[in-house]
Parts: sequence; structure tokens; C-alpha cells
Amino acid sequence: MAVSAASILKRLLHPKNLEPQNQLHSFKSVTQSILNHLKSGRLEQAVSILFASPEPVTYSLYARLFSLCSAKKAIVEARKVESHLVTFSPLPPVFLLNRAIEAYGTCGCLDDARELFDEMPERNGGSWNAMITAYARNGFQEKALCLFLEMNREGIVPNEISFASVLGSCGVVLELDLSRQVHAMVVKYGYCKNVILGSSLVDVYGKCGVISDARLMFDEIENPTDVSWNVIVRRYLEIGDGKEAVSMFFKMFREDIRPLNFTFSNALAACSCVSALKEGMQIHGVVAKINFEKDKVVSSTLIDMYVKCRRLESARMIFDQLGSKDLISWTAIMSGYAMSGRSREARELFNMMPERNIISWNSMLAGYTRFLQWEDALEFIFHMRRMTKDIDHVTLVLILNVCAGLSDLEMGKQIHAFIYRHAFFSNIFVGNALLDMYGKCGALNSARVWFYEMSHGRDAVSWNALLTSYAQHQRSEQAMTFFSEMQWESRPSKFTLGTILAACGNISALNLGKQIHGFMVRNGYELNMVIRGALVGMYCKCRYISYALTIFKEADSRDVVLWNIMIFGFCHNGRGRELLELIVLMEKEGLQPDHVTFHGILLACISEHETELGKEYFNSMSNDYSIIPRMEHYECMIELYTRCGCIEELEKFIMSMPFQPNVAMLTRVFNACKKYGAVRFGEWVAEQHNQLNPSTPLRFELNEGGKIGR
Repeated sequence: MAVSAASILKRLLHPKNLEPQNQLHSFKSVTQSILNHLKSGRLEQAVSILFASPEPVTYSLYARLFSLCSAKKAIVEARKVESHLVTFSPLPPVFLLNRAIEAYGTCGCLDDARELFDEMPERNGGSWNAMITAYARNGFQEKALCLFLEMNREGIVPNEISFASVLGSCGVVLELDLSRQVHAMVVKYGYCKNVILGSSLVDVYGKCGVISDARLMFDEIENPTDVSWNVIVRRYLEIGDGKEAVSMFFKMFREDIRPLNFTFSNALAACSCVSALKEGMQIHGVVAKINFEKDKVVSSTLIDMYVKCRRLESARMIFDQLGSKDLISWTAIMSGYAMSGRSREARELFNMMPERNIISWNSMLAGYTRFLQWEDALEFIFHMRRMTKDIDHVTLVLILNVCAGLSDLEMGKQIHAFIYRHAFFSNIFVGNALLDMYGKCGALNSARVWFYEMSHGRDAVSWNALLTSYAQHQRSEQAMTFFSEMQWESRPSKFTLGTILAACGNISALNLGKQIHGFMVRNGYELNMVIRGALVGMYCKCRYISYALTIFKEADSRDVVLWNIMIFGFCHNGRGRELLELIVLMEKEGLQPDHVTFHGILLACISEHETELGKEYFNSMSNDYSIIPRMEHYECMIELYTRCGCIEELEKFIMSMPFQPNVAMLTRVFNACKKYGAVRFGEWVAEQHNQLNPSTPLRFELNEGGKIGR
């Protein structure tokens, strides 16, 4: 008869002539020695004594050892304890094997856990729970769910531990249907009042995007805990409903529940999303009252909230008051300065940072790129490459943006090669940034080739980047061709439709523009401000001003950009008188015009020869709206005066300008002086012109007829 290895080992270790009294003494001695080592925190020595012992110890001591192995993630010791247990207890109790599975799971040794689970001669619900939990905690959610389904097929009734583990796994893999089935089982087995399971259901429904079900589940919890409240606040934040997240946070206070530090952080992040400065300051007051300001999670989110609500000085005050500043708080305040355009102060903070990570480097670089400081950004990139080898997809996207901003195609190609060498080419963000770089650098063939190489990983952003590149380089017909191809692969986004409508306007493709308009209506696209502006612009460029005006008037609200598009549409179609009437309506709506609006108004005054009205609007820019006139406004006024023959007004205007008129302005004024015989002023203008442009001088000459010549 075959003899097992375990029995051989047992016979070798177990002395045959040991008397019962000596056995008892040995047992007590070994147990006491193990307990003494455990009391002193020496787990390794305790397990070594156990492993050398030829006799089993009490089950309670085995259980304690497994628990300590779990707590310290001591995998070697856990294996020794299990080996000793099965060697000297051929049929160990199930609960001890369950503890062993738990220890293996905590140590991340799932193969050991599953092998033990499969070899167990008898399993109970705790065995299944231990194995399911081990899979769930180690990121193997699919295996946890499969084991849960197998458990049900075996007829094992799950308990709250099973449900908690499987709901957590459902949340990770966004398994909504199974979550609903588990919810039904929770109700069926009478756990519906369990607050932990209720919170888990709120969590999984929120993660799966059905926030209405999450809220219903939350409202059914009789006494939600601080964890329950944290979950619902977090899930509202994650779906972008910052307003409701803040509302739930304050409701939590009315229920007299003290928030966790993460709940404060989530609520402050929600305030950042919706620019709720008042509510953020109220939360800050509570944070100070309960002495949470020193909490690193809360303080970093407070800094971020003030930064995003444009209260940078308040953010800096919190930062300066921190006794211990960690990497997160340093990065938060530095990023705040960088993204607010205060690059010099941001760089000073960056240089002072005691440590940096890739997020810190990216934040500083993002500040430069956001405000188009391309030269500074390029210098920083070189500095970054000298100081660190860290680089991720965000860094590459920012570097490609710099290449596009500088129109540095050669550097862009070098980055493309780096992307291939380091296997970043499959990242959709990097791919789209590369496509955008080629387009902005005018390398449309390279853009098109790269776009087709992205065939297995491109999205609507990729299509939009390609269409925009062609449209912006006056290749609108090819952009239209790509748009037709796009509809076979991807649903056009609103940004794509806006781009293609602009292309239709550029080539006066009215019929195609109408088809796209109809496509949006049929497919339920929301006509937001951007799309409405694109439609108005397209119809204006196609000289279908009545359609443009109809779409403009149908808007529930109109911002200054939409008004400007309509204003320039009237200018483009020579309808200056109607434009001036439209301005009266804009003023009645109480909308503040900007420099673009006034440019359109002055163009209308030129077309309608409204000198006094033009002068009135020009003066109102600085007097009434605190807008400093730009070059184009001065050019419009010069054109208005010259076209209407108001030479005296023109001379006063030129003399009052805060800068020296350029060559183009002086040439236009000189021509007006010739036309209307303004010799003295004309000679002065010619003198000024000749100083700026001596290669093509201007001069007055009287011919035989007494007329002025050049």
C-alpha cells in the first residue's frame, strides 16, 4: 500500500519512545515559546519553532498565526504554517483552511490560494467568500464574478461578505446587469437593511452611470454612515454633477454626520467643477473649525479649489500656512500659478520644489503651452530631458503641441520617431496630438498617412483633427470628402460638424451645408451656441442671410460670439444698415460688446457712410466699455474718414493717435489728400511715409491743369 509523503515526514519527525508526560511538557513548551515570540512581534521566529515541532498546536494558535501572516503579508511563514497544519492534522477544520486562503490572498499568492481551495475535501460558505475576496482584492474581478456564479450553481447560500466582494468587482468591471441580479439576491436573502451592502449598491450603480438608481438606493438606507455619504458625493462628482455633489455634502451636515477627509476633498473638488466659490469657502470654514486643514488630502484639494475659482492668493495663503508640504500640495500651487498665466512665479515655485514627479513637470509645461509661450516651453522641455528620464503620454502630447505652436515640423518628426521607439503610438491621445501637429505644420500628406495608420485606434477627435487641418489650409473640398468617409466609421461630434460647416462656408457649398443642417436635426443634435454659430456663419458666407437670421433669432440665449458672427455676416453681405439696427437690439439685451463687435460696427458705418455714428461708436469703446481700440479699429476710422472725404476730421484723428501710423495707413491718407486737394496735410503725410519707407517715396506735384500728382 502506498504511503503518503506526509505520513513519512510525520514518522521521521515523531520520536517513537516519547512518553505521554514528556509529550505534554513538550507541547506546552513549544506553545509558550511561540506565544512569547508573538508577544514580542517576532513572527518569523515563532513560525520557525512551529515548523520544527513534531506535534500539532491548538487550532486557535494556528488561526492566530494565519491572521498575523495576513497582517504582515508574510507569505513564507504562511506556507510553513499551512504545511505544518496539513502534515500533523490530516483532516484540519474548514475554518483553518479558510484562514490559510485568506492569508494567501492578502499576500497576493492567488495560485496557492486556488490550489488549496480546489484540494479542500470539504468547503463551506466561508471558503467561497475567502477565495472570491482574494480574487476581488487582487484585481481579478472577472474571476471573482465567475467564482460567485459557480458558488450559486453549487447551491451555497451567499452572505453579506460574498455580496460585498462581488458588488465591488461589479463596480470595477462595470457589470450593471449582474449588479442588478445581486441586488435582487440581497433583497431575497434579507440583507436589504445592511448598510454596508446598501452603500456597495450605491457605489456600483454610480460607477455604472445609473446615478438615479444610486440615489434611490441611497435614500432607502435607513441610517447611512459617513462612508455611505462619501460614496454618493463621490459618484455625483464623477458624473459631472458638481452641484448635486455639493448639495448632498451640506445635506450630510443637516443629518449630523461628520464627513471623512475624502468627503471634504470630494465636495471641494465639486466646488471647483462648478466654480462654487461661496460654497467652497463655507466648506473651508468647516474644515478650519474641525481642524482638518492639516490633512494633506483636504489641504491639497482646498488649494486646487481656490485656484480653479480664480482666487490664487487664497490658495497661496493656505499653502504657506501648511506646516508640512508634500509633493501634492507643491504641485497643486505651482500648477495654479502656471495655469493662471503667471509663469514666472510658477517657475520659481517649481525650482523650489524639494521633489518632483512627472505630474509636476507636465503641469509646468502645460502652463507654458496654454498661454502660447512656445519659446519658454521649448527651453523647459530641454531642461526636463536633462534633469529626468520620466516621460508619459501627457508629456508627449504637450511637446507635440509645442512643435505645432512653433511650426517646427522637424522636431515633430523626431518626436514621432521617439513615440515609435518607446511604444506610445497606440495611445489615442498621443496619436491625435501627432495628427494635429502635422496638420498645423501644413504637412497634410503626413497627417493623412498617419491618420490611416491609426485605423484601428482612431476616434471622433482624430477625424475632427484631420478635417480641421484640411479646412484651415483652404482644402475644403478634400475636407468634405473625408467627412463623407467618416460617416461610415464614426458618429460625427458637434466639433466635427462645426468644422465641416465652416468648410462649407469657405467654398460656398450651400446645398451641402443645408444637408448637414438637416442631418443634425434628424439625428437629435443639440444646437448649442457653438453649432448655432457655425450654422449662422455658414449661411452668411453662402449669402443666405435670411436663414442665418432665423437661426440666430431662434437661440434661447445669445453670447457675444454669436452676435459677432451675425454682425460680420451682415457686413459680408453688404447689409450695413440692418447691422446697425441689430446693434440696437444687442444693447437692449444688455450684452457687453467686445473689440470684435466694434470692428463689425465700424465696417457697417463705412459701408453706410455714417461718419458721425462711426466716430460716436469709436469713442464709446474707451469711454463707455473700457475697451482699448486696436489697430483694426484705427484702420476702420481712417477708411471711414477718407471714403467720406472728411479730411479735417481725418487730420485731427491721425494727430491724436497714440502711435505712429504705419505705411499702409499713410498711403491711404495720402491718396485721400490727392483726391481732395489737401496739399499741406498731404505733404506732411508724404514726409512721414518716406521716413518709414524710403524705397518707394511719395511726393506732390502740380501738373499743367493744376491737379496734384504723385
